[in-house]
Amino acid sequence: MIVTTKKLFEFAYGKYAIGAYNINNLEQIMGLFHGNLDSKAPFIIQISKGARSYTDKHMLEAMIRAADEIFPDAIFAVHLDHGDEQTCYDCIKSGFYSSVMIDASNEPFEENIAITKRVVDAAHTKNIVVEAELGQLGGVEEHVAVNEADAKLTDPDQAKEFVDRTGIDSLACAIGTSHGAFKFSGTQGLRFDVLAEIQKRLPGFPLVMHGSSSVPQEEVARINAAGGNLKGAKGVDANQFKKAATLGVTKINIDTDGRLVWTRVHREYFRDHPEVFDLRLPGKVFMSEYAKFIAEKNEKLGSAGQIDFIRKHL
Repeated sequence: MIVTTKKLFEFAYGKYAIGAYNINNLEQIMGLFHGNLDSKAPFIIQISKGARSYTDKHMLEAMIRAADEIFPDAIFAVHLDHGDEQTCYDCIKSGFYSSVMIDASNEPFEENIAITKRVVDAAHTKNIVVEAELGQLGGVEEHVAVNEADAKLTDPDQAKEFVDRTGIDSLACAIGTSHGAFKFSGTQGLRFDVLAEIQKRLPGFPLVMHGSSSVPQEEVARINAAGGNLKGAKGVDANQFKKAATLGVTKINIDTDGRLVWTRVHREYFRDHPEVFDLRLPGKVFMSEYAKFIAEKNEKLGSAGQIDFIRKHL
């Protein structure tokens, strides 16, 4: 069942966060649905601009529609992740997405407001929810690339003004995370003090944490042992997710970790089975491993076990 992120946030606020998982192919979709149903968790499917063009947007959307039929007990939202203005309009027009994210965070404050407000006006006429970003995370995500030196935390006072002037439904905050596998160095970590100040100014308003993959060191080590070369990769401590949820974070984005699981499974499989050329064999392993990963992540988010309550109250 496809619902809006706004509806899911109403159930989650202050209690747990909902996992927002980026997908690109069939194997990820199947593993994602199995993992969320195994853990009885609501979830958000995120489709990025890059994922929509990887094959064709219609192919990806058709697979999600098929999964909705195959797994009728699933409760989820379909969300455009890091869209530019034109991509947002295309998704709004399609009628498939329950929410879109407009990311104009690389623009000056006033221009970010202007672009975001245009997308909000267009989306709300179709009852589509809008997420926007204020502040800048380091790393690369779709059309936005930010050097670590240029990353900027979200200003709590600007956050209140931004929400009031744009009419958005949720706010992606920059609180120290970054995109990709190399999030932190040294003693860097999440700025809960900044998050708390934003919540004070926006009580009850859904906040979003991007760049929140944990980059499990076991996955990195196994990838490297199977021929990879990931050095210095470090992510967000998943044990901090529930604390973030108490401070208003209702949605936590996880992309890199899924890619690491995919890379680990395929590197190890072809290393251990050099005679194999059937792509379905490692694909089956990945679907199972990704489902386990999703279920474990939902436990950290606090969303595991929530689906029956949500279904009862929808």
